[in-house]
Amino acid sequence: MAKMTKSDVLNALAEKTGMKRKDVASFMDAVVELAYKQVKSAGEFPIHGIGKLVKVNRKARQGRNPATGATIQIPAKTVVKFRVAKAAKEAVL
Repeated sequence: MAKMTKSDVLNALAEKTGMKRKDVASFMDAVVELAYKQVKSAGEFPIHGIGKLVKVNRKARQGRNPATGATIQIPAKTVVKFRVAKAAKEAVL
């Protein structure tokens, strides 16, 4: 099976749920907006059965410029990661 595009996902969900494609698109947009807001404020957003988005603080560290070999200081920063649920791992693997 080939990769699914956003349009393919919307069509499949519309067919499966019996909703209009436009309604599915607006629902998906609302879920994405909610996820961004929750991760920003609470630090995580669970998607039951799939996994969760988590905000993680990375520590400052030493790095190396691959072109020159010079040591550089990489500053601390906040990143967003996705942790896959155990059920999803077992279903896929």
